[in-house]
Amino acid sequence: MQQTCVIVTGRVQGVSFRAWTQEEAQALGLRGWVRNRDDGSVEAVLGGTPEAVEAMVARLREGPRAARVEALDREPADGALPEGFEIRR
Repeated sequence: MQQTCVIVTGRVQGVSFRAWTQEEAQALGLRGWVRNRDDGSVEAVLGGTPEAVEAMVARLREGPRAARVEALDREPADGALPEGFEIRR
């Protein structure tokens, strides 16, 4: 299983970005979580097949319709993941 941590900046809070991320991740069969950060960005940890992780990163670069993604930073991640994909607060 490949894991990656992604930080998305731009207009990504208050636009249902987390709910959209959860739906997209579940559709791809990914495990992990997504949360808002205090600085206005969104952080997600994704785990799954390399193809599914890369597909999700590509989707996160676009975001949902109401969002405006300015940047996406990523780095490898490791550690325990939930069985599904959850929204953290």
